[in-house]
Amino acid sequence: MRLRDGFALTKFTISAFSALSAGAGFAAARHALGGGVPLAALLPLGAGTLLLAMGASAFNEVLERDLDARMRRTRDRPVARGALGPWAACAIATALCGAGAAVLGRGLGPLPQMLGLAALGWYVLVYTPLKRRSPYAVVPGALIGALPPAMGWTAAGGGPVEAPILAIGLVFFLWQVPHFWMLALLHGQDYAAAGLPTPLVRLEARAVRRLAFAWACGTAIACLLLPATGVVARPLGLAILGAGACLWVLRTAPLLGAFPGPRTVRRAFGDSNLFILEVMAALALG
Repeated sequence: MRLRDGFALTKFTISAFSALSAGAGFAAARHALGGGVPLAALLPLGAGTLLLAMGASAFNEVLERDLDARMRRTRDRPVARGALGPWAACAIATALCGAGAAVLGRGLGPLPQMLGLAALGWYVLVYTPLKRRSPYAVVPGALIGALPPAMGWTAAGGGPVEAPILAIGLVFFLWQVPHFWMLALLHGQDYAAAGLPTPLVRLEARAVRRLAFAWACGTAIACLLLPATGVVARPLGLAILGAGACLWVLRTAPLLGAFPGPRTVRRAFGDSNLFILEVMAALALG
């Protein structure tokens, strides 16, 4: 298997983002709780989260290989085009998930491991099949994005239901919904060709753009909970968080126009990635 196919099978960039968000949760807990856990714990946290996310992505590509083959955006993925058989991909996915769970369990203990396995199960067993049935699958599916920061938080000694990590999880949860809806606006024809329902099958594109903007505003407002719970308190972190939230709302506002073109939607989608990176930077700075 070519290296390029390996990156595509495991959605390496997205998987690395999951590991990065776990690191942000870890850093936030160290600031909030006093830093009792050594920084060396970042190594098993990052490696374990990355391996689990890569394995989950590989399972997803096996389950969605028929859909991927119908979409221009995904037809070049190795399982979809037949370069890698589904059983071989399942074996790789199983090995990655097993290694990730082992690293988390041995390096950090049962709680981060259980949260990681919960994210794996929710993504593969709930969200992936739900995408075929509901145009709003991303709403329950967005729970997956809240779990890696919780893995980092608990790895640093925090509890899974403390107010600060619930606030962090809410921001990551809310952010994923408009992020996906903007992607659906950009690739609506591709999704329709594959038979995957998106909100565009129930609503006009203008209504979906308005919903995406409303969710973006809700995400920005939820960011106020981060300083309120004490996980972002330093001036630089507050400045990055405030600027990121305001800029994302401003850059998403053009979606409310009567006929925003693909460039406008693509810019708003790119800004959503920048926004969540700014949130993670603010959490890391404390």
